[in-house]
Amino acid sequence: MVTVGEVVLGRIRAQAEVLAGLDEAVRADLPDAVHRMRVACRRLRSALRSYRRLLAPGATDELVAELRWLAAALGRARDREVLGERLAARARELPAECGPERVAVELERWGRAEHRRVWPEVVAALDSPRRRALADGLAALLADPPLRGRAARAAGPELARVAAREQRRTAERVRSALAAGEGRDGARDAALHEARKAAKRARYAGETAVPVAGRRAKRYVKRMKAVQELLGEHQDAVVASAALRAQAGASEEAFGYGVLYGRQLAEAERARRALPEVWARAARRKLPRWA
Repeated sequence: MVTVGEVVLGRIRAQAEVLAGLDEAVRADLPDAVHRMRVACRRLRSALRSYRRLLAPGATDELVAELRWLAAALGRARDREVLGERLAARARELPAECGPERVAVELERWGRAEHRRVWPEVVAALDSPRRRALADGLAALLADPPLRGRAARAAGPELARVAAREQRRTAERVRSALAAGEGRDGARDAALHEARKAAKRARYAGETAVPVAGRRAKRYVKRMKAVQELLGEHQDAVVASAALRAQAGASEEAFGYGVLYGRQLAEAERARRALPEVWARAARRKLPRWA
């Protein structure tokens, strides 16, 4: 019998190896390296949180906090890089009267400058004692896992139970987001962002179950990923519109910025309108019942 503890430790070990193997690639700023390290941090943190009941109380709290810290340090550079690329690509789709190439070049220049500005934070994080302590903490966890008795249970039912719990958690966030009215305080956008994070955590729980549940877990992952990506499109559009609003005053291409800003708002609105249908496919109660 494969136990749930074995499966979860396998997931943690695999992602810890990914994390450890990316330091040099990130320092060299190789393509996609920062993104891959950030995802490894998120997958590790998700595993430690979703399956915390398998581990001694409080045993992983510090690791979770440090993984959040490292992902945030990486994210400031990654987010600016992606934002610059997104805005430049959208600018080149503008009508000729908006000066698409001029706007795109200006946004590319801004994105590169922002990336250079925050890049030292990434290198400093990798070279810090906290990064070394995080690696040591993960190694210690894997060398002597603080497993509780329930970790010896059969993997299939336990993994399905956690996936169902994460599905319910995501449902709560989606309902709150759909119920939130449009307001000047950004409450609706914040609620949608929380729903996205919940869908991502549910997706990662499904990924953990794939070695045991196979095709059925993959279907769960696919549905949660669709929700995550749709809400990611919404969040990207929200962040992009805010950046455009902040930068427009310093540009001579105010008209092009204004049209681009309007298009970002429209992209966010399309994502919001599509959410109920996409979520309906991920909300089916039978989806996580693979055991």
